[in-house]
Amino acid sequence: MKKTKRLFSLLLCLLLAATTLVGCKKEETLAEGSSAEGTTTGASAEKFQIKLGIWPEDTLTDDVKLHEGYVKTFNETHPNVEIIPAYYKYATDTFVSLAESGNLPTIFDTWFTEPQKLINGGFVADITDELKARGWDTAMNPSIRDMLSKDGRIYGLPRDGYALGLMLNVELFEEAGLVDANGYPLYPKTWDELAKTAKTIKDKTGQAGFCLLAKDGAGGWHFSNIAWGFGATFTLEKDGKYVANVNSPEAIAAMEYVKSLKWDYDVLTADPTNEDWGTGFGALGTGTAAMYIAANDAVNQPTQVNGLPVDKLSIVPIPAGPKGQYSLSGGTPYMFSKDATPDQIKAALDYLEIMGKAPVATEVAIAGMKADDQNKINNHVPVIPRFPCWVDQKVLDAENAVTEEYSNVDMKLFNDYFNIIKTNGNLRAEEPGSAQDLYAELTKVLQAVITDKNADIPALMKTANDNYQKMLDQKVNK
Repeated sequence: MKKTKRLFSLLLCLLLAATTLVGCKKEETLAEGSSAEGTTTGASAEKFQIKLGIWPEDTLTDDVKLHEGYVKTFNETHPNVEIIPAYYKYATDTFVSLAESGNLPTIFDTWFTEPQKLINGGFVADITDELKARGWDTAMNPSIRDMLSKDGRIYGLPRDGYALGLMLNVELFEEAGLVDANGYPLYPKTWDELAKTAKTIKDKTGQAGFCLLAKDGAGGWHFSNIAWGFGATFTLEKDGKYVANVNSPEAIAAMEYVKSLKWDYDVLTADPTNEDWGTGFGALGTGTAAMYIAANDAVNQPTQVNGLPVDKLSIVPIPAGPKGQYSLSGGTPYMFSKDATPDQIKAALDYLEIMGKAPVATEVAIAGMKADDQNKINNHVPVIPRFPCWVDQKVLDAENAVTEEYSNVDMKLFNDYFNIIKTNGNLRAEEPGSAQDLYAELTKVLQAVITDKNADIPALMKTANDNYQKMLDQKVNK
């Protein structure tokens, strides 16, 4: 098959009078790669545009320059395609209006909780044929492919995955004397230890020991990790329908624990009801909080964005509760506007290969991986392994080799985290049903508990349970 492709490419080069010998060689090389369409054969000769919602935000100037380099490489083989930077941050409250008005970018990223809703709503394009033509469908982690599929058709591919852990500001641990003889942080293994460790840090440094989120849905998202350790399960399945289980004794115990962090230990930041995903990284990066629940795919936030030295960040396992230790696992998929044409989809997939985000180990893809890691080094971002979204061994080997070559951190600050997420039973997906609605209800309880020392947690959790059940019945149990 490879010989046939090579022969076809050589004949094609000879037939095209405008094609140089160098161009011929490029076609031959790509024909041997694992991408069946390649970065030179998948697009129409007609001129068209693709709007890249995956373009970096303007403040990340080096990331923008990196993408400008990708565009230059892309246009060498796609001179007929105009790349339109169209930075987009997925938001549930604005997505539908953008999709219905035809204003979504050609390609964008979202969360793993969203694909089935977007597919059912008819907002995203079926990309099965384009993926199968390249062999990318079988290179995808099957469990992730299932999240992005319906009725055997595929609607997205993974950008990366994550598993929540506990990020540490190593400088504050050093200042508090919480390091071993080799200078590594003595991090908490249980939630009880976290409270005590956070108290020591607060007493010795004057800074918050732990940053708890209680502003928006991210608060409930983080809280679910704590609650699972106490044995909670928020959504049950009975007779083919989802049943809310928010006010279980285990979930109430977890919320009581959170209450103790505020009113018994006093180790939280000044106002958790103003803390969201971004401010949490700000607190960790600037040294106003020592610990924060976060994942491997966001190590640029405390470092590049908020100034924490690259060698002063650590990720360790989520602490264990009385009923076990669990890390919420999810990720970020790439999806395509329902209005995207096959040519636009093919061109966007070619762009992903140039970025090094495709399941191929071609020279182009490896060059993209290296450029990405070099950009991380330039911006003081830890170069650490990616979460395994692909199963093709050549791709995994290439990624590991590049990561080792460009590593800029002491992996002992990260190894315990990566080891535990490989443990059978450690990773849990987000709760079934309607995770975002669940998080919103849990955040309401967090807000009440943080602002009122006398908050009635069982009553608050019952209200949350009733509200969540209504949402399940309205949106899911039909």
